[in-house]
Amino acid sequence: MTKILLVFSFLLLCFVSYTNGQGARLDDRNYISTRKGLGNAFRAFEQQKTATVAFLGGSITNAPGWRDSVCITLQRRFPKTAFHFIAAGIPSLGSLPHAFRLKQDVLDSGKVDLLFLEAAVNDEVNGTDSLVQLRALEGIVRNARSHQPDMDIILMSFADPDKTETYNKGKVPVSVFNHELIAGHYGLPSINLAKAVRDRMNNQEFSWEKDFKDLHPSPFGQGIYAEAIRRLLSDSFDGLKSGRNLKKRELPEPMNKGSFQQGRYGDITSAVYSAGWTLNNDWFPEDGLNTRKGFVHVPMLEATKPGATLTLRFKGSAVGMSVVSGADAGKVRYAIDNGPEKELDLYTRWSKSLHLPWYVLFGSNLTDGDHVLKLRISENKNEKSKGNACRIAHFLIN
Repeated sequence: MTKILLVFSFLLLCFVSYTNGQGARLDDRNYISTRKGLGNAFRAFEQQKTATVAFLGGSITNAPGWRDSVCITLQRRFPKTAFHFIAAGIPSLGSLPHAFRLKQDVLDSGKVDLLFLEAAVNDEVNGTDSLVQLRALEGIVRNARSHQPDMDIILMSFADPDKTETYNKGKVPVSVFNHELIAGHYGLPSINLAKAVRDRMNNQEFSWEKDFKDLHPSPFGQGIYAEAIRRLLSDSFDGLKSGRNLKKRELPEPMNKGSFQQGRYGDITSAVYSAGWTLNNDWFPEDGLNTRKGFVHVPMLEATKPGATLTLRFKGSAVGMSVVSGADAGKVRYAIDNGPEKELDLYTRWSKSLHLPWYVLFGSNLTDGDHVLKLRISENKNEKSKGNACRIAHFLIN
């Protein structure tokens, strides 16, 4: 707790310095949409002895900063409530991974009263297809609300240089548009920090180079995020009264029937595989490359030689896998239901220095029923790769 308080104090100091700078500061409310609000979360925080808040996102959510500040804000506003905070941020992961890890990393923890969700930066950086973004974001909302109808959800779009450039061209970044589209359809509060940062830089309140410094924000940038999110919470809670009843919630019709609303991890031991595959119950890299939490010292289905095959029988409308993609990541060839074979490169632009958690889809919007995935390690590989490896942490099933 002492560490969190120090972080909070530092963020507050950065924010005070910012507000005392030159130029009239733009109002956070310009970038906040409260929509149907956070009435259920307020009731839970006011009336329950315990409450749970989850933070689902990438590296900006994982790092110390805005999340710690929000935790302290909630504890101070509701001092009689014992909060349980779920820090479910994993660097590099966007909406597609979130849709399939939601059950394990958030919902399996029990009742969640408020969920913070961010994916816009990694969706952009990872090159996630727009339709996949929509299916994933809607899947997260519908999965969460199907299991826990009283859960309130906040969508956030954080900043990066590409989004600033897009706004400066008079366009809206695709990932921000998709976050707002889903939030609007489901009446969820949202905050567009990507536009807020861009507008404030154009308003000469601060600069990216000297103040924000990176898409992983400096303490100054974390302070900007924290203050705006606190404003959203304040605007949503102010005026609500203790003792109010829960609002009965019904899910609207889905925007996309192919959404990943039943996304989950599939067990790697459910596959039938040939010689050449090894089930390593405590995988860790032997090449010294970095890893991400949750993807080291865990079971991994591993093959490093071309020709190794596996078969996965599954029931659902989508299938994929999460792998760790390191310097020796190869290519795989796959087919669903004896359809045409396709090839997929598992090597990424980050693989040279990191065993990156990487989520890939083999098929989506399939007929909801029984299917068979066949996969083999290709003899081909990326010219930058040192090998043909495929290391599977989870299958993805919707």
